[in-house]
Amino acid sequence: MPGHGGSPLAQDTRRRTGMGLALGKMQDGRLLAFFFTVPATLLVAVLMYFPMFGSIWESLFSSSFINPTPQFVGLDAYREIVNDSGFWKVIQNAFFWTFGVVVLQNLIGFFVALLLNQGLPGSAIIRSLILLPWVMPGIVAAVLWRFLYDPQFGLFNSVLLGWNIIDTNIAWLADQSTAMAAVIFAAVWKGFPFSTVIFLAALQGVDREQVEAATVDGAKAWQRLRYVILPSMRSIIFLNFLLTTIFTYNYFDMIWVTTRGGPLNATHIFPTRIYELGFGQFRFGDAAAYGVISVGVLAVFIVTYLVALRRAD
Repeated sequence: MPGHGGSPLAQDTRRRTGMGLALGKMQDGRLLAFFFTVPATLLVAVLMYFPMFGSIWESLFSSSFINPTPQFVGLDAYREIVNDSGFWKVIQNAFFWTFGVVVLQNLIGFFVALLLNQGLPGSAIIRSLILLPWVMPGIVAAVLWRFLYDPQFGLFNSVLLGWNIIDTNIAWLADQSTAMAAVIFAAVWKGFPFSTVIFLAALQGVDREQVEAATVDGAKAWQRLRYVILPSMRSIIFLNFLLTTIFTYNYFDMIWVTTRGGPLNATHIFPTRIYELGFGQFRFGDAAAYGVISVGVLAVFIVTYLVALRRAD
């Protein structure tokens, strides 16, 4: 007597039909997902990849203000750039600028976040005030710091002279020995609130029970920070370092408005050098070549970071 499920042939037919319907639904879902991703893919291609390949193509041509007609030179532009001592100065400046701003911005942002996370009186007002440098437009912040660094009327010289720390006014932005440090300090002031917000959110996500357990076990504040809090925040810390590295490396406003890459190329980084070549000297091919090299250098930064992150895990 056949079972309730019918004959084996009927059961097999129903099984095949169910599998066919499932595969059909899966294919329909993939097709629907494909149609949803096509607009975003096209938008990214138009806004990112098309200009990227356009810059690579333009870097193979040479033009100037006197001779605006582009002439094909192939890789000669890259050879001239690499053989130019100014290029290696830009590389050096980009490293010191990025390293200095990222490290100081994250250290200051982390310790400020630790203070704000203690629930001190007036923390809400302090959080709002701390965000002011970050939300301020970059050009406005750069103009503000240019006035603060003014050798005659700037606040820095007035305070240092009043405290007898210096004997004469210092041209902070016009001296090769102080210009880079000055713009790094200004950029840290502008950017540390971003790190503060990220770290503060990560601190609030730390398991309070683990912190309390470590306190009960007799762990001191620095031990709780090292063995409980920092391991819980590791992924956020690495992510923030990556983001701030990319942002700082490509930061244009602060240096261009304050020093324009001077004095004597002491603060030129890739964005300012590209702008100067392209819109100042109308050497669009050389500017495009610098842009391509800049992307390569940034890629080295990112790969090094990812390798370090994988080894840390």
